[in-house]
Amino acid sequence: MTQMDYKYSLLGSTVNDYHKRPLLLQVDNTPMNLFAVLEVKRDLTRRSSTVGCKIRLYSFLFVLAIMFLIMASYVLTGDRKSLLLTPSPYHLNGLVSPGPFAFNLSSVGDYAHIKLVVKSIKSKVEFRTQRQCPDRKALMRSDPHMFSVIPPNFLPGIKNPCWYEEFTGNITTDPYKTNLYGRYSRRFRTVFQHLRSTFHHHLLHRNRTLYRMRCLPYFYIIGQPKCGTTDLYDRLRLHPDVKFTTFKEPHWWTRKRFGIIRLSEGLHDRYPVEDYLDLFDQAAYQIQGELIANTSGSPRHPNIIIGEASASTMWDNNAWVYFYDNTTEGEPPFLIQDFIHALQPEARFIIMLRDPVERLYSDYLYFGIANKSVEDFHEKVSESLQLFEGCLMEYTMRSCVYNTTVNNAMPVRLQVGLYIVYLIDWLTVFSREQILVLRLEDHAFDRKETMHKVFDFLNLGPLSKEIESQITRSPASNTRRPADKNLGPMLPITKEILQDFYKPFNEKLAKVLQKESFRWENNSEL
Repeated sequence: MTQMDYKYSLLGSTVNDYHKRPLLLQVDNTPMNLFAVLEVKRDLTRRSSTVGCKIRLYSFLFVLAIMFLIMASYVLTGDRKSLLLTPSPYHLNGLVSPGPFAFNLSSVGDYAHIKLVVKSIKSKVEFRTQRQCPDRKALMRSDPHMFSVIPPNFLPGIKNPCWYEEFTGNITTDPYKTNLYGRYSRRFRTVFQHLRSTFHHHLLHRNRTLYRMRCLPYFYIIGQPKCGTTDLYDRLRLHPDVKFTTFKEPHWWTRKRFGIIRLSEGLHDRYPVEDYLDLFDQAAYQIQGELIANTSGSPRHPNIIIGEASASTMWDNNAWVYFYDNTTEGEPPFLIQDFIHALQPEARFIIMLRDPVERLYSDYLYFGIANKSVEDFHEKVSESLQLFEGCLMEYTMRSCVYNTTVNNAMPVRLQVGLYIVYLIDWLTVFSREQILVLRLEDHAFDRKETMHKVFDFLNLGPLSKEIESQITRSPASNTRRPADKNLGPMLPITKEILQDFYKPFNEKLAKVLQKESFRWENNSEL
């Protein structure tokens, strides 16, 4: 199958696909918030039965008409790319029933009420230590092209997973012309321009056949967002034996593989695995160079390894609901780590975590829109807790953590701080020795010690004092912007609520990692 033949389609019939599309409701050209719609519905039920029946009848006819128009348009045009990403219908019930503590969003500052919501959530917290992992054949059926491109075995004698792939293209054509990363990224187009000029010089000639070296990462920095992954990435890049993709976060495993660039833009063309492998060409050339040097003398860098740092890899499985059948009671049948393990069972992973309360506030400040304030953050936290609690009335905790509807609806990414839920799932396919878990607080206190842990974990050789000093003493990367610092810390009441919410998850994390500091008690702000 050629790259041009590499096309994917959503599972299910046209009608089933349609049911996964949204019905956008607007008032005065302004999209209505999901809970605003639900709140109106709840208020209407308190009116007289006659008026209620009429309203329900008119609403039903209106919705039916809109559904007919949308479906007719969908069937006639067949255009899926412009449709907004929406949850699967079997996840909606969790939002329609917001739980016994439903409240009007205009009163989200009600402290006593929010405490009841958190108490309700904590009463439903449970940790499943085992999950049914899919077998390799099931994974191959879900993405046969990826498994046809990446071989089961890699080249011997080198540390990084690499192989030679037969090059069947025309040597006069641009090998990166169809790469979708280049289409949507200006900086990548610049990188490809450089790679293009040297591409043919790196082709290997054997028995009248051309081969190109392909590589996957030796290790992945997989999470979490706003936990210091950028700083770790920037320091590791200074190590002479460590190479990365040309920019930090390709997000291929979690998003681009499914055609997701931005959730608000709907589905684009899915990025084939070849586009992802192109990102490692620069590092592959250096590894290939050391192999060739072995024939005439000792290579300069005998242990070069490649890293990839997408902070979504640990937690973001939101795309599953659009591509896989719901056969697992609202839980993803496949997770990202299942595919990585099937292709790279020896891969290594680095996870950087921080106090989830501070992580959420940092996340809000970094990704939030204009008019940010501590009061707005408090309101968004309250609304997100309400959404999560509503889901738990219908589904298991793990289902709600992976619930695409809830994740897309929450105004702050509350679920990203539930570290233990994701870690347990990673430990079902990879051994504890393959996963290094660090704390940002420890990294900020003693960068030298943290980096030495990373070097040992990646089996990197000793460094000169000059290079080690450069790596450990460089200023921190991706720190909080001055404008965001001016907002000050979150409200004490918000912090107390979040600490209460995250407490059982942190306790379980500390128990699994056998380290009490992961409880994040008495932490200072970062």
